[in-house]
Amino acid sequence: MNFNILSSGTAKRKSHLLRNSLILLCCVLFISAATFFIHRFIETRVYQGNSLTHLAEEWKKFDYRSVYDISAAILKDTAFNNRALTYHGYSAFYLAIASVEPSETQALLDEAIINLRLALQNAKPSLVPQLEYMLGKAYFYKNSASNYHYYADLAVLYLNRALKDGYEADDIPEYLGLSYASLGMTMESISAFTKALLTRESDLLLLSIAEQYYNAGQFAAAEQYLFRISKECRDEKITVKSHLILGKIYTEQKKFSEAEKEFEAILEKNENSADALYGLGVIYENLGELIKARSYWRKALKVQVNHPESLKKLSEGKL
Repeated sequence: MNFNILSSGTAKRKSHLLRNSLILLCCVLFISAATFFIHRFIETRVYQGNSLTHLAEEWKKFDYRSVYDISAAILKDTAFNNRALTYHGYSAFYLAIASVEPSETQALLDEAIINLRLALQNAKPSLVPQLEYMLGKAYFYKNSASNYHYYADLAVLYLNRALKDGYEADDIPEYLGLSYASLGMTMESISAFTKALLTRESDLLLLSIAEQYYNAGQFAAAEQYLFRISKECRDEKITVKSHLILGKIYTEQKKFSEAEKEFEAILEKNENSADALYGLGVIYENLGELIKARSYWRKALKVQVNHPESLKKLSEGKL
């Protein structure tokens, strides 16, 4: 052992305070450096890289573009990673409905549907209803973005499956009502819209129900819902459509002066409404004023060259 010999001849143990302090300082520096590099590794590989943890963090921020890109990178390495498939399907859906470019919307919806269907194959039972709900909505928007109603039946299928499996969402009845309407299933559409109305009343829902009752030939019921549309409704499409349906109902009921008021109300907002011009022509046809009726149908065709009802009327020999 090392001792310091004092002048008095007494032996004293050497102090290791300096050495121990240096060792402690080195340990602290080593731990700090290790912690820094571990933190950087986790941050770059886990919270900033193509990882499921980073994916979940970006999802919480509603950054759908980042979620889309990260999940795509993960799926490139592990094609059937269920969480990545789910996140990729969800993010593609939300990017699709935010897009204003039709071709991009269609492509993203296709991608959403493919990934959600793959995710559904091996999903946890607790996640299945939500995936069915998202698939139903994806098919609904795919149907809306298409020129043909080829996807409404699949929207109905998956939305009903989600309901059966216990998923709850206030917008399901409205999506079902619109999908049934696309399929021409009038009474099913009315039933779904009525359920949606119990959750929240809106002018669009009231109009949708009225339109379905009109299609079913139940004019009195259609009128009741049209009268419930707010007089302060700021959506011009809704107000124009409600005037148009009322005009048609009054024409069917031979209430020609009331029908004329409804069509004129449309023309006050849009003098180039082919449907309103056609409606006025039908009124005059019923009144026996065929020359005047033809003039309105010709006006309708000037506005819309392929207006089908006006073309049909003008092609009839008696006119």
